[in-house]
Amino acid sequence: MRRKVDVIVTGGGNATRAAKEATSTIPIVMAQSGDPVADGWVASLARPGGNITGLSNVAPELNGKRLELLKEIVPKLSRVAVFGTSTARRNAQALRDVELAAPAFGIKLQYLDVLDPKDIESAFQSARKGRASALLVTIWGPVLKPRLKDFVALAAKNRLPAMYIDREYVEAGGLVTYGVSEADLDRRAAVYVDKILKGRTPADLLVEQPMRFEFIINLEAAKQIGLTVPPNVLVRADRVIR
Repeated sequence: MRRKVDVIVTGGGNATRAAKEATSTIPIVMAQSGDPVADGWVASLARPGGNITGLSNVAPELNGKRLELLKEIVPKLSRVAVFGTSTARRNAQALRDVELAAPAFGIKLQYLDVLDPKDIESAFQSARKGRASALLVTIWGPVLKPRLKDFVALAAKNRLPAMYIDREYVEAGGLVTYGVSEADLDRRAAVYVDKILKGRTPADLLVEQPMRFEFIINLEAAKQIGLTVPPNVLVRADRVIR
């Protein structure tokens, strides 16, 4: 690399890939990585083995927890439409997590495959036909991000409570999100940088998983669909948008 840096910090898969292709010697700290083993960035979480280490933003059973919170927000919930993208690498695992959790909450699932932004309207039509009373949205990236505001508007129009995987949805008008605290991952990435600058090598620093999560509720969105969020759920939110 032209610049003689001591450490490179990356904020996602594309950035890590670019850094990995650029150097095999300069230490690389992943502030966030979906699945660093599957992506080929490290040999294992416990023993990274190369010049890359850092943090994964994948937490086991996260989608099951999202379904549990959705049930608490809508106590009479019985049918949930799960919006996913079958071509996404982590889609199958996300669906398995939800399927494992659903019976305990007496919830029947309807899986809707959204492969392209143009599929969004038809997916909502299918959700209505399937009599879904809430949505669990496990999609992010190029499929939904360009139409984020359109998506949350359709959820409101159809009066469907929706649980999202990222705070951006809720900040754009969506109802609720539960996910990994990216701010906490960034702070913990700084600890890795400090250790490396003090002489540790990435190969010996295990890749850590998330420890802190964010539960955010948008009360304005709840009002739009005529939903009253139970007080015992509201007090547990890390942030309430009013």
